[in-house]
Amino acid sequence: MRASPKSLLAVAAVLGACALLVAGCGGSNAAAPTVKAPVKKATCQYRAQWQALANRVGAPVYCPGWLPDPLTSQLTGQWNSMNRVDPDKAYTESFIWQDTDTPGISGVLHAIFRGWPNRTKIPTCLGGIKGTTPMPCYGGPKGTYTANGITARFYTVNQDFDQWHIALLWHHQGSLYTISEHLAVPLDYAHVLIYLKRELRNLVLVQPTHAT
Repeated sequence: MRASPKSLLAVAAVLGACALLVAGCGGSNAAAPTVKAPVKKATCQYRAQWQALANRVGAPVYCPGWLPDPLTSQLTGQWNSMNRVDPDKAYTESFIWQDTDTPGISGVLHAIFRGWPNRTKIPTCLGGIKGTTPMPCYGGPKGTYTANGITARFYTVNQDFDQWHIALLWHHQGSLYTISEHLAVPLDYAHVLIYLKRELRNLVLVQPTHAT
């Protein structure tokens, strides 16, 4: 199995250009304005699969334009552990990698993308010590993050598929959406937040073209 990278963070580089201008008899100099490299727009690598999902649920879905290596957004790939649509059209897409090759280490990268079309209220899950107490699936709100036209709130106490995960939750066109990352080796809390923010910045909104 592919080993876990030591660092999955990319560093953005800004390129500047200077030009020497000579004018008049005195040969006066002036610096040209700094030129910034264009920001690369996120793309949905497996767009046809996410388009089919949007058509199936009859609502927009958010395709991840970035996931931590080695995960990909392929819904039929080896890293997809759940490709689920419920009768109410709520969907869950789960991507997971586990380190089973390193002795004494059980590293995991686990990202979950969920949506509840035509619903803005946080759903109810069974939690508590015995897992029988009704409670919100997402709790412990802690701050917000805005990027990519989305203002999302962090939730730190979550249930169901998102248990032991940190989640970002937001609304769009009357629907509820979440991303969550598992807080586990090789990630600490700070890196989970970094990954969630990067995933939010690189989401690609896929609109339904027809109902299936």
